[in-house]
Parts: sequence; C-alpha cells; structure tokens
Amino acid sequence: MEFTESLKMNYEFRRLYAKGKSAVTPYLVVYVRRTGRDHNRLGITVSNKIGKAVVRNRVRRRLREIYRLREDRLCRGLDLVIVARGRSPEATYAQLERAFEKACRQLELFAEKGGAR
Repeated sequence: MEFTESLKMNYEFRRLYAKGKSAVTPYLVVYVRRTGRDHNRLGITVSNKIGKAVVRNRVRRRLREIYRLREDRLCRGLDLVIVARGRSPEATYAQLERAFEKACRQLELFAEKGGAR
C-alpha cells in the first residue's frame, strides 16, 4: 500500500477506539481519527470469535485488499482501524466492499477530486 503504514501498537488502537469517530455496518466497523501526517495508518482487527485462523486470515486479506483499491481516493493523514464483525466471514467480497464504502461515506473520508468516480 503506497500511502499507508500499519498500526501495530495496542495503545494506538485503544486511543482510536476511545477518541476516534466510528461508522457501523452489519459486516464491519470503521474507526477513524485525523492526524497531521502526510500518510495514513491502517489497522485491521479480526477477533477469535470470527472463526479459526484460516477464516480470520481470509477476512483480513479481503479487508486489506478492499482498502488498498480505495487508498488513492481517501484523504491523507488518517489513522484507520477496520474491525470485522461476526457476519463478515459469510459475506461476499462485494458485500464487504459496499459496507466499507458506506462507512467511509458516513465518515466523509473520500477526498473530493475533480471527476466523479
């Protein structure tokens, strides 16, 4: 991901949960907080309750790819955490895409560029 680093430290996730804005969909929750950086930082959380490692990793890979394909449209300077919910393993890729798009629109994360996309 060209414009994104990973969130790794637990305190960064907790700070985002406590002080960030969130948008909830049936398949995922997106937490976001604006920072002064020139790049974004992304964290993806998939609980053990979701399923075994194979299932969790599949959900994580899908969410990372969905983010990667929309990365150029997002504003810069964001800390972003995507939390998979219990229904995400049964969701199709298209449903996860729509859920992420909806959450980003609610949080006004898409940068306005000249052309409609």
